[in-house]
Amino acid sequence: MRVRVATVADAATVAGLLHDFNVEFEAPTPSAADFTRRLSTQLGHDGVRAWLAEADGDGEPVGFALATLRPSPYSDGGTVLLEELYARPARRGTGVGTALMEALATWVVERGAGEVQINVDEVDTDARRFYERLGFTNVEDGSRMLLYVREA
Repeated sequence: MRVRVATVADAATVAGLLHDFNVEFEAPTPSAADFTRRLSTQLGHDGVRAWLAEADGDGEPVGFALATLRPSPYSDGGTVLLEELYARPARRGTGVGTALMEALATWVVERGAGEVQINVDEVDTDARRFYERLGFTNVEDGSRMLLYVREA
């Protein structure tokens, strides 16, 4: 398996994986075409980075990660948010997620970011265990942090 930075030319591939991810977990999802249109412009921005994990031999995409970097008053290098991380079900437990997170970690160091944030569903114990194994800490300190959303 190899991991590489996704380019604008990879927007449809990343979009297809993102759509598959949402469908698998029964989350509301835009169409793959809508994701492709959006990612076609976003992947060209300096503060957006995606990585593709590809199988050895045939180069089949087996996973991806998508992260954004935003300015922050708490760090000169900003804050990175891991927007999405996905490995195809048949490839889970084979190092795809770890390899993608290593690519993310390299980018974080290159950018001088002060922090990486990840939103994880409380009930997703596998994801929580995975991120904790990589050194991430749940910052809950007796009161849960809540995410508020309002559609525009």
